[in-house]
Amino acid sequence: MEEFFELFKVPWEFYREGQTYDVVVATADAIPEVIATLLIVYGSEAKSVDLSNGITVRSRHGGGLLDCPNLALPIYGRLAVFAPGSSGIPCVAAPVGIAGLRIAPTAGGAVLLRLGYDLFQEAQLLFSGGQPIDQAHIPTLDIHISMLRNWILSEGIPVLEVPPAPPDHGFAVCLTHDIDFVGIRDHKFDHTMWGFLYRSTLGSVRKLFERRISIRRLFDNWRAAASLPLVHLGWAKDFWEPFGWYLDAEKGLPATYFLIPFKRRAGERVPGPHADRRATAYDVGDLADWTATLKREGCELGVHGIDAWHSVEKGHAELARIAATTGESSIGIRMHWLLHDAGTASTLEESGYAYDCTLGYNETIGYRNGTTQVFRPLGAKALMELPLHIQDGALFYPQRLNLTEPEAEKSCGKLMDHARRFGGVLTVLWHDRSHAPERFWGDFYIRLVQTLKSSGGWFATTGQAVGWFRKRRHVRFERTGDACGVRSIFPDEAEMALPSLCLRVYRPSLPGSNKRLTGDMKHTFIDIPCHAGDVVEFDSLLNPVFQVPVESAIQN
Repeated sequence: MEEFFELFKVPWEFYREGQTYDVVVATADAIPEVIATLLIVYGSEAKSVDLSNGITVRSRHGGGLLDCPNLALPIYGRLAVFAPGSSGIPCVAAPVGIAGLRIAPTAGGAVLLRLGYDLFQEAQLLFSGGQPIDQAHIPTLDIHISMLRNWILSEGIPVLEVPPAPPDHGFAVCLTHDIDFVGIRDHKFDHTMWGFLYRSTLGSVRKLFERRISIRRLFDNWRAAASLPLVHLGWAKDFWEPFGWYLDAEKGLPATYFLIPFKRRAGERVPGPHADRRATAYDVGDLADWTATLKREGCELGVHGIDAWHSVEKGHAELARIAATTGESSIGIRMHWLLHDAGTASTLEESGYAYDCTLGYNETIGYRNGTTQVFRPLGAKALMELPLHIQDGALFYPQRLNLTEPEAEKSCGKLMDHARRFGGVLTVLWHDRSHAPERFWGDFYIRLVQTLKSSGGWFATTGQAVGWFRKRRHVRFERTGDACGVRSIFPDEAEMALPSLCLRVYRPSLPGSNKRLTGDMKHTFIDIPCHAGDVVEFDSLLNPVFQVPVESAIQN
């Protein structure tokens, strides 16, 4: 529950008897009399408020779908539907029946919203196991947050929130590169070389007949295959070298490169066939010139982990190898082949990592944990998780989505639309040799980056994005008599150097302010820029009373 309210960053506290509230959210079976404008009760079990309000649970299901505008929203825990004769007006529908009711208040009472699922259980399931592949395209948790906000505003209650994106930016963008290869020159008469030769020759002919590549690309692949002996002899440029191409394509944008710490290590406990192919022919020790260049260009270097996902000892060794190159104390990781299990978060934290960027899909694009936001995974106390959303191989590999470029552009566009709507971070992974023969996915990547630039996103390294969300988590809310005091405290200059935060006041109707689609409704809002140490106080109607730096507030 606490992690949910780090994503839906609003003033909240555990219920205190006798206290007056605008909104009370409950999942308990026995719910006391509350003094509130709106009481929202979640859960598939019968609740004490059901009998007194004429609500009957008709049936319970092991999950299901909710009918939301333009999509079906999955429920992964138990879902109750209510009998048609129950009191109230249906506010949430499902194919199996009525999943939500609104009951108008009696004199002096609260409006009751009764939902047939447990919101906090849904959040926990998304934070842990994540979504199945067939639901990957739905930002489920972000939609739950939007629905809750909409229900509050629909009752005429304003909402104070720290939005999950810097001011003047609708969302953040992280460009990342997993470096599995630094050149084809390292591969002589192994499966990598033979695989390239097949795909660039016979495989390219097949793609031409399938109308997936042009004649020009066919000849480009053939030329690359013919030049391979010269590349091995050092007489021709290694067309798989990634760093120069990406630095030129991104033109000064910050990016994060995840580097292998130890060469020729396939790792332990690797599932599936061909586990030995996970070993690489290079490691960070071979890249002294390039790592210096990348750091000078403002890029970040992280660990492309081998065994860190299951071993604290080996995870620490992998971290130390990259730290010796970067000289940084706060380092993130993405696991090679995206390997992880239920214990990975605590293992990485104990190994000393600041954040993980592994949780995504190999098979598709989308939201494994149902969100665009950085979150703290279950089992961790300080480690943060930056979700992965778009991966080149998932888009274009024949064994995966196998999309054409126009299809891939449309699919990525939907994720960009979600990021503009909900905020958060859109994390993109483009592998080292994806720009080169025989893939030639570089032109698509350049167009994708240009589209992201034109969409107003804040481009950040993964470490910067995580740092900004840590700063947002540091905002705390306090009651101040009849008003609501808000104090933001940012303890060090490194975090203060990141983009600022703002306080957003949503109002059901406020003429002259900006408008943004939130869920299925339009609500007005005002943004109040905030800086390190600010204190902003509001009265009970969320009208700003004053805003001063915290030092001045203490002195006065």
